[in-house]
Formats: sequence, structure tokens, C-alpha cells
Amino acid sequence: MHTAFKRSQAKTQVLEMKETAIRIDHHTRAGLVLRLFIMLIPFQVLAQEQATVASAAPNMGSTLEFGGTHSEIVTPGLGTWNISAVASALALTQTNAVAGNPQGLADIDNAQLMVQKDTGLLQFYVQAGMYALPTLGLPYQRANKFTIDNYGYVPLAYVALAPSPNWSIMVGKLNTMGGNEGTFDYQNENILRGLLWNQTSSVSNGIQVNHTNGPLSLSLSWNDGFYSHHYNWLSASGTYKIDSANNFTLAWNGSLSPSDVATSATPLLLNNSQIFSATYNYDTGPWSIEPSLQYTYVPANSTTGVAAPGETRGAALMASYKFGVSEKSPLGRAGKISLPVRIEYITSNGSPESGAPNLLYGAGSSAWSLTVTPTYQTGIYFARAEASYVKAINTAPGSAFGSDGTKNGQFRLLLEVGILY
Repeated sequence: MHTAFKRSQAKTQVLEMKETAIRIDHHTRAGLVLRLFIMLIPFQVLAQEQATVASAAPNMGSTLEFGGTHSEIVTPGLGTWNISAVASALALTQTNAVAGNPQGLADIDNAQLMVQKDTGLLQFYVQAGMYALPTLGLPYQRANKFTIDNYGYVPLAYVALAPSPNWSIMVGKLNTMGGNEGTFDYQNENILRGLLWNQTSSVSNGIQVNHTNGPLSLSLSWNDGFYSHHYNWLSASGTYKIDSANNFTLAWNGSLSPSDVATSATPLLLNNSQIFSATYNYDTGPWSIEPSLQYTYVPANSTTGVAAPGETRGAALMASYKFGVSEKSPLGRAGKISLPVRIEYITSNGSPESGAPNLLYGAGSSAWSLTVTPTYQTGIYFARAEASYVKAINTAPGSAFGSDGTKNGQFRLLLEVGILY
């Protein structure tokens, strides 16, 4: 009876999808794609347990989590939709601010709403609102301007088909693979994203296939890299879960052909790069430890104006200790007070004379950083303070810190408060 009931539900869902496809103009690409998906899904596959797709929603670090019970909307014939939200504001002061960036500022860095359906055959995720992406070693850009200049007021949105518990396919604006940190600051242990994150993409338009097999999770994506709207990137990621406390991830993202697109969201050099990363994660009890390695390669090419290939090699160690971890805590394992620390080092090759591109603070430059972010959360409310320091080495004139780009260090203090519901 249970299997028959699930099969009946699956048939009903497909019929509803067919009616939706009929309502879409049959000459449109959306209508053709939807009908093609329906034709390819046999009823015996739909009769399996309902699957949960590998969500495009950001993974959260170990120090913050959504503290409230998510609101749910039950829609007739469309299942249950989950609604969550984040709102936060920060204040920042810094030394050696670059030209056009103030020494101190305050901003609303997040005001976003997330709506998601993550069960059943047809799934979706939409994240909308305003956001800033504060980043170590780069000028701070206010959320209202950053949102408009980069990914718009809907930075992430996808639709997905999950025909089985082990397979899913996602289409839309997706988080990119690899790297040791997420796109939005509330999902990370530190407020400022790090030096290694500066080399990676954040949001891409594309299609992604996910597969899980026991402890192994695999993803493959065809996308537009650094949000270029030029679909010439291939991305692959694999995670092996050793046990409940340990996992290991390898990822590769790379351009397959040269592109001359250059915008605020699409840096010319990095949009023509290859990015490799390896990350190990240990998370149990009060401790979370994550060492990572990263390599980027930019080939020489007349389209991009690069005379000699460029490379960066980086390593990072992120660690966090949660105080008073208890199952009786309002946040369970997350605890109330935590102390994340991040240490990074990154170096680039070449010299200005060799024609190598500037991927850091001048060709052949390097840098290290230290970031400490004491964090407090109770229920839906959180507060974080942060101290960070970046030291740049072998910089090119005008490429480092200060109003004239000649200072080799920058110290920042931040305070962020907000809610995660």
C-alpha cells in the first residue's frame, strides 16, 4: 500500500508538471526543456523515496547557525516551502585604507530572504535581498552598490529535479565549487573572507549534476565561471566522508577557452584561470579544524593580454573552539560562544619584467594574514567582533595598501550584529 501510494503521488506530480508545461508557450525554451524532463522520468524511478537535492543554499560554518524554527508554507500540489532570513549590520575601522575607501564606516551588510523546497521530485531555492561581501585585503564596498554591480537582488536561484535519493540536477544561479569559504559572510566562521577566497569565483550561472554513493559525493557543473555569461567553464568536486567527524574534498574549476569579459563581478585574469583546491575538515565536540591548499593558474594568451603564465599557491588553516558545548544549549552543538582563528599564506610567481600577470599585490608578490573572530549567538541573535592583519611582501608600486598603494600592511577591526532566522 505504501509503495502504491507513493507511485500515485508521483503520477499526480508528473500530471501537474505536464499541465504546467502546457501553460508555457510551446515555442519557448522553458516549455521544451520542461517537457523533455518529463519524458525522461519513468514512473518506476518516481516511486522511490522522495529525494533531497544537494542544495545550492550556502553551507554554514561551525560557529553560526539558523537559530529559529523555519517558517513553512504548505502549497496545494507543490509540497512544503521553507522560509528563512538573515539581517545584519557591521562597523569597520582600518589602517592604510586605499584611495576612495574611508578609514571607518558602518553598513547593513545583509538583508536577505531565502525560500526553498528541498524535497520531492521538483525542488527550488531562491535567495533575494541586499548583501556585501567584505573581504580581507580588498576595499569594502557598501551593500547597496555591491548588490547592483555584481549578482543583483537575487544572487542565488535554481530549480532542480531529484529523481532518486542519489541523483539530482540543478539549473540556475549557483554557488561555485571549491575554495575554503562560502560566498556570504554569515555562513563563514570569519566576517572577512580570506586571501585564498579572493582567487575563487562565488556565483555562476549554469547546470550542475550531483551524485552520492555511500560516503562519496560528486558534483559536475557546466557554467560561466566568474559570472561572465559566457559558458566556457567546467567544474568538478568530490567529497569523501571518512566518518562522522572527518571528510576530505577535492575540487577543480577551470576555463576551457579564453574570454575577454571584464566587469565588477568578472575579473579578466581570474575568469581565464584554472583553480585547484584540497580541503580536509575535522569537526567534533568543541573543535572544528580545516586545513586547505589551493593552486591557481592563468595561461598566457593574447585575448587576455597575458604575456607569461601566472600562478598562485596558497595554504590556510581555519580552526574554531566552541565554549560550553552542551546538548542543553539553545543551539545544541554550536554552543553560545566560539573563537575562530584563520591563518593564511599565498604567493605568486614571476616579475613585472617577465610579463607575468598581477594576481596579488604585483607579479611575484606574496602575503600572509591572521584573523580572529570571537562570536556569540543565542537563539536567532548573533554578535561577532573581528581583528585581522594582512602583510604583503614584494609588492609592486601602487598595488598594495594606503592612498598611494605603497603601504605593505593593513589592520582591521570589525563588529557585526544580526539575526539568523
